[in-house]
Amino acid sequence: MISILVPIYNCNVYPLVLELHKQCSDCGINFEILCQDDASQSNLNIFNKNVNALSDCSFVSLKENIAHRENRNSLAEQAKYQYLLFIDGDSIIIDNNYIKKYIDNLPDFDVIYGGRLHPEKCPSENQKLRWKYGRFIEDKTSENRRKKPYKSLLFNNTVIKKDCFNKVKFDKNIKKYGHDDTQLSYQLNLLQVKINHIENPVEHGDIDTNLDYLNKTKESLENLISLYQEEKIDVEFVRLIQLYYFLKKTKSVFIISKLYAVFEKSLLKNLTGNNPNLLAFNMFRVGYLCTIN
Repeated sequence: MISILVPIYNCNVYPLVLELHKQCSDCGINFEILCQDDASQSNLNIFNKNVNALSDCSFVSLKENIAHRENRNSLAEQAKYQYLLFIDGDSIIIDNNYIKKYIDNLPDFDVIYGGRLHPEKCPSENQKLRWKYGRFIEDKTSENRRKKPYKSLLFNNTVIKKDCFNKVKFDKNIKKYGHDDTQLSYQLNLLQVKINHIENPVEHGDIDTNLDYLNKTKESLENLISLYQEEKIDVEFVRLIQLYYFLKKTKSVFIISKLYAVFEKSLLKNLTGNNPNLLAFNMFRVGYLCTIN
């Protein structure tokens, strides 16, 4: 029936697995839960080893880091069932019928995305940038996601048929953070697979600090430019690339990069502060994108 694949890096996954195991058992389905730590050497793996005591569950810690994309690919190769549920180790299950909702929606679709939510209150002022962007930009209802089914697809909390995943997979040649979902979604778009968006979100548990998220955003933008330059995604598929293409076509990239150099310190001061502004974040992203080359 279903293989639940949980890539881990430095987090305690046991509470998540315990809840998933209970819900799968209550549904009376054939299942397995595979957890794989990407050589984090974390002390939290002491708790993660308890996963091995649960039926149809396993936890392993890799000796060498293979990066998040290849960790997901590796888990998919090990999976024995037809359906793969990808869920990150820092996710929090907020619905007692989480598994049942997926099981009820499996027929007639190649991919099902349940969505993601951020907590109503920000955990701390030092995490406000990631929390705001997630809460007000990324968190979408299934109704809104269905308007752009491929562009709204993220691969945390997603069920995909194994034979469908094997046609695409994550690009193991890209090592930096970010836009692995974008590339995979674009490939699924080319194949025109059947996607369903349902209301079955998990909560984003481990929210980055402002500075960590800014550094990850830089890596993500560098990946995005690489995907564009290597023609691994189409210009029209990503709004930021559409904008970059327009700026390049109008010979404005150099001007934007110079303006970014002038205002960079002010932008960073706002974005690492207690009340980061999302408009400033967009200016930061566009400005940094224009400086990469």
